[in-house]
Amino acid sequence: MRGTHRTTRTPGARTRRVLAVVVALLALQLGSLVAPAYACGCGAMIPSKDQRIGVDREESAVRWDGRTETVVMRFNVHGDAEHAAWIMPVPSRAGVTLGDPALFDALDRLTEPEQRDRFHFWPREGEWPFTEDHGDGVGAPAPGAAPGVGVVGRERLGPFDVARLTATDPGALGGWLRANGFELPERLTGALQPYVDRKWEYVAVRLAPQEEGAVLDGELTPLRITFASPELVYPMRLSRLAGTPQTLGLYVLAEHRMEPRSPIGGDRPEVTFAGRIERPEGAVAALAGDRPVRLTVLEQRFPHPERIDDDHHLRTVADTPYRRVEYTDRLLTVAGGIPVWLLTVGGGALLAAVTALLAVRVVRAGRRRAGTPAGPDAGVRSAA
Repeated sequence: MRGTHRTTRTPGARTRRVLAVVVALLALQLGSLVAPAYACGCGAMIPSKDQRIGVDREESAVRWDGRTETVVMRFNVHGDAEHAAWIMPVPSRAGVTLGDPALFDALDRLTEPEQRDRFHFWPREGEWPFTEDHGDGVGAPAPGAAPGVGVVGRERLGPFDVARLTATDPGALGGWLRANGFELPERLTGALQPYVDRKWEYVAVRLAPQEEGAVLDGELTPLRITFASPELVYPMRLSRLAGTPQTLGLYVLAEHRMEPRSPIGGDRPEVTFAGRIERPEGAVAALAGDRPVRLTVLEQRFPHPERIDDDHHLRTVADTPYRRVEYTDRLLTVAGGIPVWLLTVGGGALLAAVTALLAVRVVRAGRRRAGTPAGPDAGVRSAA
């Protein structure tokens, strides 16, 4: 007979296992404190030392007319950081202003999924008879530039301290940023080299709440950046510095439907809306103008940010419209809410009863025509 083997754990072994779990949890917590660097789709966002900041969601609306590109960015952040900084490379001299907070809400309304009803015949869970619940359905002066760095301008815009810079040396650019309150990591220097080689310029932003002692939390005021560009490009390369998966949402307003040329190391970009806006209004018109424009909405995930190897270069594709559809499942009814299945089942039973009754009557009528008595004793009397 096969015996049962039991493993006896001593108190010492259990204690060691508990300590191992505690140590692992502490390591995770300490790791999040000593490496508090996060990235967003437009560049690297870094908090002050010993503070943490996370980007819950980054959205950008991009307008390109073939010559000029405007990027409006909105961040939703959390953490305990009083200050944070990020840098965005741009291909030419940039102008920076505050964006309209109403822009993204207006874009969301324009791109809402189409609502359709989808009917089913048989009742499902939550529908009678499976339930009885019928409820109602200030600018700071720019310090002298270090060798290799040019200061185009520096201004205060709401919660943003903005510096517009040129650079011929990534090391000098990193040194200037750290010397002027933009606490960015040393490893950023190497990541900036491709932009220095292409003679791009930079928008460096330091986020600091205007209230004393306040932390960066919630939805930040959008920032609007405009620059000349012969192609529609969205800077992404610096996001390879991120230590956590990234998500990018892009609203692209242009003459035609626009899509990325490649996934640049992320998942395949998903188009969630593509269509023509005949009459832009309000905040959308302030960005795109009041003439008809094509709007394309893109979503993309970067599970492994270190694989990002380029910026997004968008190209014109066929102007095929697309809108997501959300279905509401409803039970098929008629005549003020009577389920069709009930009528069908009830009608079937009634039809069966009527058919049976008619069959009996036909049989009896046939017997009468044949002269056969219909009573139960008819056969006995005939024999007598």
